[in-house]
Amino acid sequence: MANYVDGYVIPIKNKNLKAYKKMAKWGCDVWMKYGALSYYECFVDDFAKHGLGFKKMCRLKSGETAILAFIVYKSKAHRNQVNKKVMKEMMQKDVPMEMPFDMKRYATGGCQVMVSSIKK
Repeated sequence: MANYVDGYVIPIKNKNLKAYKKMAKWGCDVWMKYGALSYYECFVDDFAKHGLGFKKMCRLKSGETAILAFIVYKSKAHRNQVNKKVMKEMMQKDVPMEMPFDMKRYATGGCQVMVSSIKK
């Protein structure tokens, strides 16, 4: 079965990037500890000149950028197993859930990989 990816597009104020990076580093450590194949958190620094682009899609305001993030798993079932362990750790450690971005404006989705360069 092909890999599975959870993807995120997150509009964020530039002034909150430092706080987001701290949260993202923690996320990377935890997801990888529980078996994710790879973990990426990227901020957009070059907005597309073609198509809709992140700027329009996210309705970015002055002083904002977007985060493109994704986590790669072996399969959807593997994703569910990893996320269950991550959520359990979050609950045990009483991780503060205040996000440095507007939770009403971000998008997420689980995706089945059609084409990949990852070797199995």
